[in-house]
Amino acid sequence: MTPAPRTLFIDAGGVLVRPNWSRVCGYFATYGGVADPARLARAELVAARELDTPENFRNSDDDSRWSRFVATVFRHAGLDGDAAVSAAVLRDMRAYHQSQNLWETVPPGVPEAVDRLHGAGFQLVVVSNANGTVRAKLERLGLAPRFHHILDSFEENVEKPDPRFFEILVARAGGRPETTLHVGDLYHVDVLGSRRAGLQSMLLDPHDLYAGYDVKRVKSLDQLVTAITGL
Repeated sequence: MTPAPRTLFIDAGGVLVRPNWSRVCGYFATYGGVADPARLARAELVAARELDTPENFRNSDDDSRWSRFVATVFRHAGLDGDAAVSAAVLRDMRAYHQSQNLWETVPPGVPEAVDRLHGAGFQLVVVSNANGTVRAKLERLGLAPRFHHILDSFEENVEKPDPRFFEILVARAGGRPETTLHVGDLYHVDVLGSRRAGLQSMLLDPHDLYAGYDVKRVKSLDQLVTAITGL
């Protein structure tokens, strides 16, 4: 029987926050382009799923994958027709992301769900492959005080899916692998990585992009709360 989780690892990008596509549309407008934030948000999910492969994460890092991800989003959103505009927008996106972190849109219901988890007594830890800006970004968005620890792969010099990252986090949180649940949005990064470290795993999959995969899935953090607390 699987023990009840006491420590909860939550991915940042794709779970707690998503890219600010309205800001990106402003960049397109600056260079004479037209983009729709809702269309970009839909393309983001498809792009993330397309790039969730072992090959994409082998011999690469968060920075090198970033440009690949954005280019794939633009392609799925039909915004790759003008290479000059796309390149200019990508340049502005990167500059903002390196200083502020573009993943700054908090989906509806996220703060409330995290508060419910906190109230239920879980040790809450943010676990993110990022560029060293996650802590400041979550402070700016008002999410940081809701967590006991915030771990950024850039600061730890190791990233998911390497099980060493999860092992570091478990030790930092004072938990045990068998009673730690990791919730992420990418199967080959979050699920397989955490499993190799002996953790429990769950996937946030609001659009059933991972139907048939051997992992428990929830459509929202609100569903996660219900699944692990029964409340």
